[in-house]
Amino acid sequence: MLKQQSHIVAPIPDELRTRALYTVGELRERGKADKEAINKLFNLIVDMTEEGLDFFFLEPLRRLHASSMMMGMAKMGISSMLKGSKMVVHKVLKKLDDRSLAAILDFIEEIIHEPEPG
Repeated sequence: MLKQQSHIVAPIPDELRTRALYTVGELRERGKADKEAINKLFNLIVDMTEEGLDFFFLEPLRRLHASSMMMGMAKMGISSMLKGSKMVVHKVLKKLDDRSLAAILDFIEEIIHEPEPG
């Protein structure tokens, strides 16, 4: 679905891509939205969110050679955003059922891509 729409792209480390795809496969195979699945999914979503926030908010500042004070202020703001999003994600995932777990796993698979050969 995303490839038929304009979209933005954020790079992630290969380790995170590999872990995301492994986690999706593992959780899909188990098919149960139990506590272990929710914890793994929560940690994955938090790590992916941190990478995205870094790329979209801090990377432009790094490229502009922002001062350390400006970077510090930006990091503090991002930290607050991350805390808020963690609370929301945790609250939503606590109520996750098996069908919703499958839908989230589908979404994660949809947004993860390998690098294009270059």
